[in-house]
Amino acid sequence: MDLIHMFLNLVLPPFTFFTILLLVPPCLAFKCFTSFLTFFFHENLAGKVVLITGASSGIGEHLAYEYAKRGANLAISARRENRLREVADRVLELGAPDVIAVRADVSNVDDCRRFVEETVKHFGRLDHVVNNAGILHVCMLEEVDDVTNLRPVMDINFWGSVYTTRFAVPHLRNTGGKIIAICSSASWSALPRMSVYNASKAAMLAFFETLRVELGSDIHITIVTPGFIESEMIQGKCQARDGKLTLDQNIMDAQVGIFPVARVDSCARAIVNGACRGERYVTEPKWFMFTYWVKVFVPEATEWTMRMLYMTSPGQPAHKAPTKKILDMTGAHRINEQTTIQTPEMKTD
Repeated sequence: MDLIHMFLNLVLPPFTFFTILLLVPPCLAFKCFTSFLTFFFHENLAGKVVLITGASSGIGEHLAYEYAKRGANLAISARRENRLREVADRVLELGAPDVIAVRADVSNVDDCRRFVEETVKHFGRLDHVVNNAGILHVCMLEEVDDVTNLRPVMDINFWGSVYTTRFAVPHLRNTGGKIIAICSSASWSALPRMSVYNASKAAMLAFFETLRVELGSDIHITIVTPGFIESEMIQGKCQARDGKLTLDQNIMDAQVGIFPVARVDSCARAIVNGACRGERYVTEPKWFMFTYWVKVFVPEATEWTMRMLYMTSPGQPAHKAPTKKILDMTGAHRINEQTTIQTPEMKTD
């Protein structure tokens, strides 16, 4: 048995290497050819039915506007009913033939089932499902006295996507529909103070990549990994260590640092374009993909950089991090102030 293991250890690595060398060129050529074709052949969204979770603000809101401009019918959900109604009115103004707004909490499996059922009952079909709802936490794990306070992050970000997708899949099969999963570059960035958030997005990534295998060609999946995009989160809306939603611009300034914040309308446009072209992955802004390749090829450098820029001495608040000091000294925050970040509205309902 030891001889077999030794033989496999000696033979398999070079065999795998040469197999990859043999397969990669034709695969890349095929990918380039299909990308060329899809660039010119977009899906026509007129009359299609699109379901979006977390549509009351940020990326979800602007995705609704982008789909509306292309003539799609919208089913939008969020926990803030008043804000959701405002988005629904704007969607109709932008060209959507019809829209329904359903107050729902994606961490509640019954709400997810009801939202999907109401959509199909109203429109008679379902073509795109956008899993966008999410919340952020910003605190070190050791600062949390009751670790269960972080459970809503996983319940909303990960399980909310699982629930919604499960109930939508039978309807998407009927139309040859699409799933758009709004994950995050946080799934690979390992940004400090966001451990459970990062984990929830990594779980989403693994879940939808696995679904690609399970669903095959019946349902196409586009996985979106945004960087820093203007939103309520970027303005400091996050879950504190006591489990309550709070608003802390200083702590988010420390998290974002000198990275520029991309416009949400441009991000939404790129996501819808990518989904209509059948792209497997969309990263916005595109240059943010550089951080992934750094992580893959020099993970030690990534970890060292994170510790150097983001970590503080024990007991010091996040806004004492080097990233915040650099931001204040350089005045780089003025770049991000030019973006049209919306005024946050705390979720009180």
